[in-house]
Amino acid sequence: MSHSTDGRSLRIVFAGTPDFAAESLQALLDSRHRVVAVYTQPDRPAGRGRKLTPSPVKQLALTHALPVCQPTSLKTAEAQQELAAFEADVMVVVAYGLLLPQAVLDLPRLGCLNVHASLLPRWRGAAPIQRAIEAGDAESGITLMQMDAGLDTGDMLLVRHTPIETTTTGGTLHDTLAALGGETLIAGLDALSETGLTATPQPADGVTYASKLSKAEAELDFLEPAAALARRVRAFNPWPVAWTRLDGDSVRLWLAEAEADTAQAATPPGTLLAPAEDALRIACGSEGREVLRVTRLQLPGGKPLAARDLLNAKPSRLGAGARLGQPATLEGPTGESA
Repeated sequence: MSHSTDGRSLRIVFAGTPDFAAESLQALLDSRHRVVAVYTQPDRPAGRGRKLTPSPVKQLALTHALPVCQPTSLKTAEAQQELAAFEADVMVVVAYGLLLPQAVLDLPRLGCLNVHASLLPRWRGAAPIQRAIEAGDAESGITLMQMDAGLDTGDMLLVRHTPIETTTTGGTLHDTLAALGGETLIAGLDALSETGLTATPQPADGVTYASKLSKAEAELDFLEPAAALARRVRAFNPWPVAWTRLDGDSVRLWLAEAEADTAQAATPPGTLLAPAEDALRIACGSEGREVLRVTRLQLPGGKPLAARDLLNAKPSRLGAGARLGQPATLEGPTGESA
């Protein structure tokens, strides 16, 4: 299939669903390229009323009067005929959530491009942003990839890097990469429409998989080192949010860091130590000789607050000697919002 372009403006079918993808769609709408249709997941129940709610990508598409398609699968002949009718030069896929069969990958003149939130081949899969923080990676980034039938296995067209700081959370890295994803996408499409892009196969070494996040794994085990716990707290903010138990209630931990240079005597892991002015201090590590400093947390029925404020409001509840945590359980915290 061949389409003529003026070498400047490409006809784009965009496929994406969450906020992360909406950033790339907005970048396309602000560019010289033309979005001729938008594909997104079917509306899902959301909020307390479980009302059917359009995805962020659909909401943005509708405000720009773009055609919106929401098939449950792209494997049917009907869905593929509908897609072919848009005569796209390229299909851009960002956190769409549906598998693209080979017949769909072959439809656009220039194939299908994917904006992926990691430095491939590291962190293929569902949760690359959070897994990079949790693992202690020094950097993350965006890979613009030519899609093939595998899971994030296609050739790399463009890569952009961004550092992961000791204060980076899942939320802040998400926002940084969403913006960087839009910039990288436009740079790639501009090059593609003019001089073309060189495709580089992913290295065979260094492949890792970013498994989907679960609420169960967000329960902290204070036998782990303080640095690992602090990374998990930051990675799981704002979802699923790290948590532990206090007197049978769930306490959610939003921000934490490992205390440097502690000369902490062996203490049962999970014990609350004498607090700092602005942080809860929790004994952790295999012998309880390390300290996790929690600077933002949430008690049952309350809002997330700075530790300083909670220590002032409820000093007895959070006093030294109290024990946090129990043996790991699959039961999630109560009253949480997904």
